[in-house]
Amino acid sequence: MGGEQAGKTGAEDWLEIGGRRFRSRFILGSGKFSLEMTRAVLENAGAEMATLAVRRANVGGEENILDYMPPGITLLPNTSGARTAEEALRIARLAREIGCGDFVKIEVVRDTKYLLPDNYETARATEMAAREGFIALPYMYPDLSAARDMAQAGAAAIMPLGAPIGSNQGLLTREFIRILVEEIDLPIIVDAGIGRPSQACEAMEIGAAAVMANTAIATAGDAAVMACAFKSAIEAGRLAWLAGPGRVLERRAEAASPLTGFLR
Repeated sequence: MGGEQAGKTGAEDWLEIGGRRFRSRFILGSGKFSLEMTRAVLENAGAEMATLAVRRANVGGEENILDYMPPGITLLPNTSGARTAEEALRIARLAREIGCGDFVKIEVVRDTKYLLPDNYETARATEMAAREGFIALPYMYPDLSAARDMAQAGAAAIMPLGAPIGSNQGLLTREFIRILVEEIDLPIIVDAGIGRPSQACEAMEIGAAAVMANTAIATAGDAAVMACAFKSAIEAGRLAWLAGPGRVLERRAEAASPLTGFLR
C-alpha cells in the first residue's frame, strides 16, 4: 500500500507475512533447479523463503529437496497439481505432515494450455486452508474482485502473476497489479512470468511487497549469478518505491538546474 513509502528505510523495512518478519523481499521458486544447485542459488539470492513442490520432499528417500535447503529458510510448499480447492487442501495437509510448516502457496490450475490459475477455486481453497490454521498465499490472475474475495477468505498475502508461468515475458499485467497494490491491504507478491532483473525492479517500483522468480534464474547461463542480480534489482526497486518516484512530465521538458545566470 502507498502508506509504506514514508519512513521505512534501513532496519525498519520488514516484509511481514503471517506474523513473521523477513528482511529479504525475494522469494525463490525451487521447482526448476537441480537439487545440487538449490543451496547455492538460495544463498546468492539472499532469500529467506523458498517454494517447493511437495512431491520433491521425498521424506525417507535418497533425493529430498529439504536436505538442500539452507538453515533458517522458511518453506513455502505449493499445491501445484491441484485442480480443485479440495485437492489443494489435501496437498497443504501433506506438506504440514512432512514438516514444511504452516505456510502454503495456494495454486489451483485447471487450464492445461496456458496454466492460468482458477481464481474461484483458489479463493475457496484459501478459505479452507485459513480455517485450518495455514498461512495461505494464493497465486492468482490479477483481478480486484477475486483478490478481495481471497483477502476476505483469510489470505496472508496475494500473489498475482506478471505473465503466464514460465514464460519470462515480464509484467504483462502491470496495471492490474498496480490496482491491487492500491486497493488490497495485504502484501502483493508478484509471481510468475518475470524474466529479467529489470522487470523485478519495475514490479517493486510500482509497490509490490516482494517478487518471486524461478524460471528466469533456472534458465540463465549462470543461475547463481543471476540470483544475485535479481536480489540487487529487487532491493533497488524497493528503495525507489520508498523514496517516491518523481512525477512523469508529459509533452515538455524541465531543466535540471534553474534557467538563470546565462552568459551574456
